[in-house]
Amino acid sequence: MKNTREDILHLAKLSNLSLEETEVESLQRDLDNIVNYISQLDELNTDGVEPTYQVFEMENVWREDEVKPQDASREQLLNLAPASRQDMIQVPKVL
Repeated sequence: MKNTREDILHLAKLSNLSLEETEVESLQRDLDNIVNYISQLDELNTDGVEPTYQVFEMENVWREDEVKPQDASREQLLNLAPASRQDMIQVPKVL
């Protein structure tokens, strides 16, 4: 499949890119090469090969939540913070 100049300009618009004319031509060649390279995968015989969804076995590990006693009091933990106010750790605003 060949990418047309209009395809490249449409992709550039979607990506919010402004391209020079030489960049459009270069990008068109590069994308054609990438698509041709990937299309080589169509030539592989995959009969009897199951799709791979995970590379390794993954399993959820479930455990009961346990409340464990802490050695430090609330006041001791608040004293470790650089700043606190009204029994809470004070942090810089993030906007």
